[in-house]
Amino acid sequence: MVTKPADAGPTSGDGGQPTPPSFAGDIRSVRLVPTLGQLRTNARRLLSIVALVAIDLGGLASSLYLALVLREIYYGERPILWGLPWDAEAKWLPFLVLVTALVFWRNGLYAPREQRAGAGRIVSSLLLVTVITLAFAVGTGYQHTTFGLYATAFALSVVVIGLLRSSYEVVTRDMWRVAGARRRAVLVGDDERLARLRRARGRGRSGIDYEFLGVISSGPGDDVDGVPVLGSVRDLASVLRLHHPDELIVSAADLGEEELLDLVEEAHRWGVKVRIAPTTAELLTQRGEYVAGQGVPLFELRPPVFAGFDWVVKRAFDATVSAVLILLATPMWMVIALAVKLDSPGPIFYRDRRVGLGEAEFGMFKFRSMYIDAAQRQAGLEADNEASGPLFKIKDDPRVTRVGRFLRRYSIDELPQMLNVLRGEMSLVGPRPLPLRDYVQLEDWHRKRYLVLPGMTGLWQVSGRIDLSFDDLVRLDFYYLENWSIWLDISILAKTLPAVVARRGAY
Repeated sequence: MVTKPADAGPTSGDGGQPTPPSFAGDIRSVRLVPTLGQLRTNARRLLSIVALVAIDLGGLASSLYLALVLREIYYGERPILWGLPWDAEAKWLPFLVLVTALVFWRNGLYAPREQRAGAGRIVSSLLLVTVITLAFAVGTGYQHTTFGLYATAFALSVVVIGLLRSSYEVVTRDMWRVAGARRRAVLVGDDERLARLRRARGRGRSGIDYEFLGVISSGPGDDVDGVPVLGSVRDLASVLRLHHPDELIVSAADLGEEELLDLVEEAHRWGVKVRIAPTTAELLTQRGEYVAGQGVPLFELRPPVFAGFDWVVKRAFDATVSAVLILLATPMWMVIALAVKLDSPGPIFYRDRRVGLGEAEFGMFKFRSMYIDAAQRQAGLEADNEASGPLFKIKDDPRVTRVGRFLRRYSIDELPQMLNVLRGEMSLVGPRPLPLRDYVQLEDWHRKRYLVLPGMTGLWQVSGRIDLSFDDLVRLDFYYLENWSIWLDISILAKTLPAVVARRGAY
């Protein structure tokens, strides 16, 4: 076996390309000595896992104790802040700790920040922990005074752990930004697509901003949207050696199959992550089912419609949650109705014609936020449209009333759409329904989004909203259609409120 001297730098193989340091005989990458950046990343990762485990177990213990105290109060006993209620069930805590940690780990709740599951997975994981605990207790003959403790502890743990994890995400995101943490990235692909991709990723992800080192492109210019061109795909090895990026962000539509495979292999040799911006076709094939017994690999693409048990679950969830929210929000609705009526002449509610399931029209309810002649004035404002594609948005729309400006800023004008959900015309989560004016401008490939009920909220609302191009918004709809689960709906609903409060893209 031939080895290089310890002080030798990168050498050139065939064609003069620099080769990365690697173990002798190993084709793929592994850097012999981790870089300082890798050590820091691993340390942050370990600290994140430890912090999340501590948050979860602390939240679990406090939720269980609070459930025990509530049980004492329910039975008319004076709860002791620390003592008998806790002593009675403390022997279960080690079992709960172990089961919770294993279930959370298995469900991706300790994954890296950008891959970490959301609120829906927290709910499903805690539900599984509750079921496992109940089954174990019954199977071992444990004597229960009441089974209500399980439901109470489950509900409390969802709230407590959910709030603790949300606080952790907010605090750590702000800490990384204050500390100036950056993801060093190189973009690869066609100039036009890369410009859109850079603008879409400009705010970074998971609280850590991107630092775009440059672009690998075959275009004629020296820069793309202000980012310098570092060379073509043939220069990839030199770019990786000189700039040491953390990630390559690739527009797959601009590369051939062999070129893309070579690029991924070379990046992995240097220990660089590769992230690919998928084409629309790639989003459509995520749920393709392999067809066995064919001469060539074939995948069947099933229509992304909700049918059978999926439809029953989604419809039951929509009807139950919307009915409860309407009852709870009635006093606030009365205050809003009074404010709308006193602010400007016209009705309290506005019924806008939208396109829904199967491209059929329906009347979508909203609190009126514009003057009654808004529809007649829109034609004269088309030149001021600030949105891309078929959408129509103006930040300082002169048709909006004073109260309406506040309602739209926090999306309060959308609340009456819960009536549409109860009527079966909309869902709580789904692709947003477009006005007739926007619908007629859609391209044919956009129309797949009408295979399901439109939603009050969706990935549009939690992913930047007006900051994204219309084609990117449609691709988010496709992703939702292909990856739907009730837990995804819960996660989107949980993320909607922070997005609304932060006023991301709402005006």
